[in-house]
Amino acid sequence: MGTLDGKVAFITGAGRGQGRSHALRLAAEGADIIALDVCDEAVGTIGYRLSTPEDLDETIAGVEALGRRAVKGVADVRDLDQVIAVAQQGLSELGRIDVVCANAGIGSWAVAWEMTAEQWKDMIDINLTGVFNAARAALPSMVARGEGGSVILTSSTAGLIGYANTAHYTAAKHGVIGLMKVLAQEAGLHGIRVNAICPTTVNTPLVINEGTFQLFAPHLENPGPADVRAPFAGLNILPDVPWIEPSDVSDAVAWLASDQARYVTGVALPIDAGNVVKKG
Repeated sequence: MGTLDGKVAFITGAGRGQGRSHALRLAAEGADIIALDVCDEAVGTIGYRLSTPEDLDETIAGVEALGRRAVKGVADVRDLDQVIAVAQQGLSELGRIDVVCANAGIGSWAVAWEMTAEQWKDMIDINLTGVFNAARAALPSMVARGEGGSVILTSSTAGLIGYANTAHYTAAKHGVIGLMKVLAQEAGLHGIRVNAICPTTVNTPLVINEGTFQLFAPHLENPGPADVRAPFAGLNILPDVPWIEPSDVSDAVAWLASDQARYVTGVALPIDAGNVVKKG
């Protein structure tokens, strides 16, 4: 018996990274999965590739290998109509949505007064509006069904504190926290819990990429992960933790999605090795 037997989870950014990890973790707990990702849509203001159709296919295959059903949806979270279409496809095939993981996001770096309009717009459109769109697409069916549910918005430690070179990212992630607080009040009247997760650095391409390495080790030619371990580890309290794994975040997501957290709502939950306390 899993903690999510008979449930359906709608997950954005499911092609790889945290989204794939959440999909597999929730499937292991018994949930069927609606997996959405953009798949090769170019975002010119970030320095790494987005997930591919093959990435999303791998997520779907992983869910099915766990004996669960999976619906694949290719959509841009910036476009509400596209996100609604995927949610409706999932509802048509799986009958319900019980859990929402509004996870899709991007990362980039820039000093605030050197940031381009495109950098700001891409970040806000994906990391804030995209989170709203995921909730907006799923909540009407959850409210109408009247059986409650759990909505989990992906924020960041940057939603609780500020980091240099991330004005756009920090603003978006703070916005996610504000959105969560309002949704918790509105959806709570229908028995739907809404929370936000706030991870420290996670070992995914959003942060572990060439642009990040160059920012944190500008004195080196072609720096790699080993060259930035020390400065990242210095952000956290727990020793020798430069970044956490997607599965560490997925464990918290699975708990928030389950009845074990049935009285937990309106919470911004750090999964951060002490990052917020240390910096705060």
